[in-house]
Amino acid sequence: MTAQAAAELHTIIDLIRYGASRFNAAGLTFGHSYDNALDEATSLVLHTLHLPPDLGPAYGQARLLAEEKQQVLALFERRIAERVPAAYLTGEAWFAGLSFKSDARALVPRSPIAELILNGFEPWLAGRDVTRALDLCTGSGCIAIAMGHYYPNWQVDGSDINEAALSLAAENKERLLAHNVELVRSDLFAGLQGRVYDLIVTNPPYVTNDETDALPREYAHEPELALRAGDDGLDLVLKILRDAPDHLSEDGLLICEVGDSEQHLVKLLPEVFMSWIEFKVGQMGIFAVEAAELRAHHARIAELAAQR
Repeated sequence: MTAQAAAELHTIIDLIRYGASRFNAAGLTFGHSYDNALDEATSLVLHTLHLPPDLGPAYGQARLLAEEKQQVLALFERRIAERVPAAYLTGEAWFAGLSFKSDARALVPRSPIAELILNGFEPWLAGRDVTRALDLCTGSGCIAIAMGHYYPNWQVDGSDINEAALSLAAENKERLLAHNVELVRSDLFAGLQGRVYDLIVTNPPYVTNDETDALPREYAHEPELALRAGDDGLDLVLKILRDAPDHLSEDGLLICEVGDSEQHLVKLLPEVFMSWIEFKVGQMGIFAVEAAELRAHHARIAELAAQR
């Protein structure tokens, strides 16, 4: 942008409006915590100015120092030129009302499972008592740590195959003082022998090969290991469904996110009853299934998983 154009931007509202206009004109993709240019521009401006995300509208007319303005504009330019997700630029992502450190070691926290955590996983838990819970494929640790934060009486494990992701999760565990969360390196359930849970929550890789290859540039900054999951996106999900009964208590519950691969899963396992969860914005490809249901159909699930 020209120096003259920059000179005409004075207030917080000016910068937010300008950023949103630039982002839309550049055709950016919004899929990492925010779904529109205005919210993302707001997050970048407020973070740069060390202001809270819930800043009241009265502050919109506050004027910026020249140095502050340059810092905001530099961040806008990086977002446009490099297509880096906003959370990686600020190093912070909000999930279930909590601030997490976010960088390229793990996916940007954005799962709708946050809504389930805040709602106590009801009505799907149906009031059953939870003492141990697992976040399988924990990545940044956001699901495990949020569960531990809101349910201090739970003992929560967060597992991942990726050492880099676990190092980020460990920093978030310290950041949020999640003393009831244990982080475990494990290839799915392989490193969790003997551990049994009342609730298993998982947001595993579920993006198909074709979809991964066609993702916008923003997603190239995230670890592909956490996205790509075969031709139908179910390579890991089927293994999780096969092995979960060994790690669920008798009346345990599994909650799993599969996104758009829902259609493939329903076709493969029409006989398995899965409750597809409705969120405030509608269905999001997340289901709840009882341990007993997985045990009843274990042979068929194992057969399909063995083909992967």
